[in-house]
Amino acid sequence: MEFTNIKCTSLDKNFDEFEYCRLKSVNRTFKYISLKVNLYKLPVTKVKVNFALLKRFSGYKPFLYNITADACKILKYPKSNPVFGFFHSFFRDYSNMNHTCPFDHDLIVDKVSVEFINTQFTKVLPFPLGDYQFYSNWIADDISRAEVRVYGTLS
Repeated sequence: MEFTNIKCTSLDKNFDEFEYCRLKSVNRTFKYISLKVNLYKLPVTKVKVNFALLKRFSGYKPFLYNITADACKILKYPKSNPVFGFFHSFFRDYSNMNHTCPFDHDLIVDKVSVEFINTQFTKVLPFPLGDYQFYSNWIADDISRAEVRVYGTLS
């Protein structure tokens, strides 16, 4: 797996804004992604997340997963939704989004390495080769607040 791009979009600048959202290439073999979103209306007590995995076939098309989940409930009871758990495991250990609601601080995902994602995509749940987009829509108080898209190639 190789990261090719990351795009972060704030859909409500009064609610949140991305301080940074970057793909960093340290050398030819080590790349990581990091992002920080500043939250302006705290505490955040009601969060839903829509995760989708898309594969490129003449444009990005839905592939395997597209779920919307109550993040607060699942963070409290992690075994209640194993698919959400799989996607959350991509960044859980690299972020401060590893506790249940309320969130009363800025959200950070720091240095998620391509090696970790590669293990998830090849050993934990093998995927076919190709170009992928991991899409997430973050919904607070039933309003879409932010989107994060991570692009990668599995070869």
